[in-house]
Amino acid sequence: MQIEVVKSKIHRVKVTGADLQYIGSVTIDEDLMEAANIIQGEKVQIVNINNGERLETYAIPGPRKSGEITLNGPAARKVAKGDIVIIISYAIVDFEEAKLFKPSLIFPNEIDNSLT
Repeated sequence: MQIEVVKSKIHRVKVTGADLQYIGSVTIDEDLMEAANIIQGEKVQIVNINNGERLETYAIPGPRKSGEITLNGPAARKVAKGDIVIIISYAIVDFEEAKLFKPSLIFPNEIDNSLT
């Protein structure tokens, strides 16, 4: 049997932009992606603390040390600049492996999204 578990989480980061005209995705500072073990194109869930919205999209890297968290395309309608979000990715693993699996969880500075 296989189950879905949390693989990565960027806990409470501030949205720095919303670009409705971009084709889709969420742009994430590459330093944050690396620290959370999220790769380019990976499916992620965005949970908006401010309004309760939940959506799925895919991650693309933004400039390092920029703190960028930009929701692109239709997802831009679900957030506002300054909202606090949680970014989560999941993995499907064997049940026994899941018992030992340790997700990559990071807790950036909420003010500027830096890793402190």
